[in-house]
Amino acid sequence: MLQDNHGRTINYLRLAVTDRCNLRCFYCMPESGIKYVNRKDLLTFEEMERLLLIFSQLGIHKLRITGGEPFVRTGIMEFLEGISNIDGIHQIHITTNGTLTKDKVDTLSRLGIRSVNLSLDSLDRQRFFEITRRDEFDKVMGTFYRLLESDIKVKINMVVMEGRNIDDIHPMVELTRDHDVSVRFIEEMPFNGTAGQGNTTLWPMPKILDHIGTRYPNIEKQPDPPFSTSVNYRIPDFRGSIGVIAAYTRTFCGTCNRIRITPQGTLRTCLYGNGILNFRDALRSGASDQEITTLLKKALGQRARDGFEAERNRKSEVSESMATIGG
Repeated sequence: MLQDNHGRTINYLRLAVTDRCNLRCFYCMPESGIKYVNRKDLLTFEEMERLLLIFSQLGIHKLRITGGEPFVRTGIMEFLEGISNIDGIHQIHITTNGTLTKDKVDTLSRLGIRSVNLSLDSLDRQRFFEITRRDEFDKVMGTFYRLLESDIKVKINMVVMEGRNIDDIHPMVELTRDHDVSVRFIEEMPFNGTAGQGNTTLWPMPKILDHIGTRYPNIEKQPDPPFSTSVNYRIPDFRGSIGVIAAYTRTFCGTCNRIRITPQGTLRTCLYGNGILNFRDALRSGASDQEITTLLKKALGQRARDGFEAERNRKSEVSESMATIGG
């Protein structure tokens, strides 16, 4: 088993397969987009699969595929087919914006994909367009309803933003009345690809919960699974559940069990920190499996205690796009 220098077991990897995305959500990147990584600088699927084989032998058993938007990368379904057969990987989850996903749901179900996190920040077509800068609302909702018909667990990720989608909080809660879906409200973070962006109008977790309580005063706390990033609740007699993720105030760091690998192979042991090392370069220089293992263990031995320490240790302020890190 992998452990960091604070005694936390590491068994969860978030793997970003691309930094490209077909939406332009303002909290993630500028309207003009970002400068994408040259394709030759991305990890190949073969390199990713080799890393997964190594990591699975070290106790990494939960995997989340992220981007950018994972389904914009050619060959992603073949990649998922291959890694679904890795013995040590017990759970594969995917985060997607849903625009390219609907016709893949049956295959994802066959491959045993455990859950899909659907990024959806508004249930209003116009607000969706204003946030994403793209008219793709119908495609995303089509994916949502198709997922509900499958055996894949569905989670909705909504970033809560002052002046943008506060009016969507209660309608999102209403989705859980008749649908077995988990809606998670996420504090806005500063990863929008613009230097100097701040969260002067942040809606922290207590404020989100207070707002939900104005309409649903009978909201009930639910047990939080081990290592959960969300604080979880349910409205009595509703089929689904809701959660709040303190992504900016970072109240869950003490039990963090995850690491990230960016599309270009950089290991990040904390979302708010700098990259620690580059596995792509190590792989392409001929590193053995044991050398890769040694690099990973050394990095975990120098891990920040929490997101605030990681941010203090950065060489520059937080300004990169979430798409370059892995959402």
